[in-house]
Amino acid sequence: MELLNSLISLTFFAQVLRLMTPFYLGASASNFSERGGVINIAIEGFMNLSAFSFVLFSLLTGNITAGFILAVIINLVFSLVYSFFTVNLKINQIVTGVGFNLLIAGITKFLLVLIFKSSSNTERFEGLPDLNLFKSVPFLEIVFSDYLTIFCFALIFISGFVLFKTKFGLRLRSVGENPGAAESLGIRVKSYKLSGILISGFLSSLAGIWLASNQNSYSDGMIAGRGYIAIAAMIIGKWKPVNIFFACLIFSAFEALEITLQISGTNIPTQLIQMLPYLITILVLIGFVGKTKPPAAVGS
Repeated sequence: MELLNSLISLTFFAQVLRLMTPFYLGASASNFSERGGVINIAIEGFMNLSAFSFVLFSLLTGNITAGFILAVIINLVFSLVYSFFTVNLKINQIVTGVGFNLLIAGITKFLLVLIFKSSSNTERFEGLPDLNLFKSVPFLEIVFSDYLTIFCFALIFISGFVLFKTKFGLRLRSVGENPGAAESLGIRVKSYKLSGILISGFLSSLAGIWLASNQNSYSDGMIAGRGYIAIAAMIIGKWKPVNIFFACLIFSAFEALEITLQISGTNIPTQLIQMLPYLITILVLIGFVGKTKPPAAVGS
């Protein structure tokens, strides 16, 4: 009964909305890249890179703002390199993405041991400051406790407007649907592909920063597949911002459920509880096989 009360409480719902942040940022990152015709499997790696960079530079400089800016810049630099391989050299995008994930995992692991003398985690730090605007309202205090979560909700409308109401969005989508026709109309296809990848790098950096700030440190493996789950949410959401938001809620709900079950001390095996988000991802994707239609020229 206590567990049931926890699951139907406002606190649990607030936790679901808050935990949705990295999923939606990662899914939106993948969406902008794929709308331009480039598959970005490296979302997982980019989230990992920004999480580590944010903690590293925040500790080295003693300034959270400097850590935030440098983490975003590093992600943008890696995004440029990613675009060079996928857009300029036209190397297989799936292979490139997997390669980046492995490369970044190796880099962060190496620097973790080299700088922090630990193979598991960094020192703790303060993280991003809390927003105390709704401090006296319990539900809103949890949901809108930080700036990135608020930005995440705003992003639902921002990305919808940019993709479907602006000239940039129209051209980006045309590049993802038919780059040959877009080029014949004078649209610089490579430039728009690069733009999509850079936006992807920026948004995925925010997802990694949120995770590191929420944990107040960086630990090896802390992304825990959220980048891949975000891509799954994008597919389930059919590349549409509002649909993606609701798909992300599904996955954040099961992550919140996992946390609640662990805290409640239930007799369910820990391993089964921890695999819930990934099991649900597989099952939901199976249900959507053949029911989603990606941009026609994605991956080309």
